[in-house]
Amino acid sequence: MRELSHRRRMLVLAICCMSLLLVSLDNTVLNVALPSIRSDLHASVSGMQWTIDAYTLVLAALLMLSGSTADRVGRKRTFQTGLVIFTLGSGLCSLAPNLETLVLFRMVQAIGGSMLNPVAMSIITNVFTEPRERARAIGAWGGVVGISMAAGPIVGGLLVESVGWRSIFWINIPVGLAALLLTARYVPESRAPKPRRADPVGQLLVIAVLGTLTYAIIEAPDRGWDSPLIAACAGIAALGLLTLIRYERRRAEPLIDVRFFHSAPFSGATVVAVCAFAALGGYLFMNTLYLQDVRGLDALHAGLWMLPMAFMCFVCAPLSGRLVGARGPRPSMLVAGVAITASGVLFAVFDAQAGDAGLLIGYVLFGLGFGMVNAPITNTAVSGMPRTQAGVAAAVASTSRQVGQSLGVAVIGAVLAAGAASAAAGGMGHEASPAAAASFVDAARPAWWIIAACGAVILLLGLVTTGRWAERTTRHAAALFEEDTPTGQTSADAKA
Repeated sequence: MRELSHRRRMLVLAICCMSLLLVSLDNTVLNVALPSIRSDLHASVSGMQWTIDAYTLVLAALLMLSGSTADRVGRKRTFQTGLVIFTLGSGLCSLAPNLETLVLFRMVQAIGGSMLNPVAMSIITNVFTEPRERARAIGAWGGVVGISMAAGPIVGGLLVESVGWRSIFWINIPVGLAALLLTARYVPESRAPKPRRADPVGQLLVIAVLGTLTYAIIEAPDRGWDSPLIAACAGIAALGLLTLIRYERRRAEPLIDVRFFHSAPFSGATVVAVCAFAALGGYLFMNTLYLQDVRGLDALHAGLWMLPMAFMCFVCAPLSGRLVGARGPRPSMLVAGVAITASGVLFAVFDAQAGDAGLLIGYVLFGLGFGMVNAPITNTAVSGMPRTQAGVAAAVASTSRQVGQSLGVAVIGAVLAAGAASAAAGGMGHEASPAAAASFVDAARPAWWIIAACGAVILLLGLVTTGRWAERTTRHAAALFEEDTPTGQTSADAKA
């Protein structure tokens, strides 16, 4: 591919960032609209969980498949297909007559979304070939997540209060169409010189594991933990995971290469991604219900209350990136772990939600922690690996983020539903009684401890997986990949 002009590269970056904004804004806007969707479509807590998890589950299951498909058939073509499907899914979501169809159309959105973010990152990597320029491009890309977190609650609140919850899906349509036209005009086509082969069996096993596990967690409070269906789903998830590991070990080009997990930093980054995004998913889900059901705020004012958390994410994300570049991932991970743990403990032990000041401090702490944790996840996952494997390692980290968010919403929602079904399942609205409010706060206490535990795991892994021993395990993992270097090709060639 011939070298593009600086202006053209900036346009490509803007188009890719537009796709990330599209997907990220959709999730943050939806959280604010959940109580309105519940009221209009008569949804339970599990119903609200599925409106979020149907999207994140499909996204997690298809991210790596979409990335490898784009390498084979063309990144531009796959990106355009994703934009079409995501925009179509958004239009269908706005027309959903009931909860079941809304969940189905959210899954359509996710199929398109899986072709956007990982493929856009591949396009950026292919267009920005100079390392320093590429680092700046990826930094701008990461900043879009902070923008979406800051703008999402406010945009969602304005739309829900002025037009209704269906309008949160309308905004995706003009943005998606604009991105589609600009992609056709400015984004160059590219393919991988040696794309990975498809792994349909591994893909089906991933879907089976994620789907059955999440279903069991979300539906257990309603069906009972001793339900034969829940037990069967849990058993299928466990068996599917063991089968996946055994099967992937034997493939020459597996969907998920288990050799990555010989690296302690990579394994640690994967678990940190799951914990951080589980905390985020549960945090947003729980606070949306708290602010609107217990405090009686409308969607707009609930969004404004979340602004301090979003602002801290927006400010700390680039600071964390620079800190990782200068000092490595450990300082950022330690700060993140301490801040997220402190936020969870503040609510679980000291009832921070009882006063405005405590609530504000809790939100600021969580925003600080989450803003610091994102940069070291990707950096730690790919650091020390051969360059030929960096894209796959980053894709595993991205998949871990989506898995974490799905599990966070599932687990936190299940805790709330089990502890305060009458308070959280739809009976509270804007005039919650003191008894109902107290019931919700009591039910949320175990959920806050789960969030604090996620922070503690991040802190522990930040200490354990960033030292000299961890570096030795990364070199060992990299050597396993170098053993596969074709005859006559040096290790340096493989990394080029």
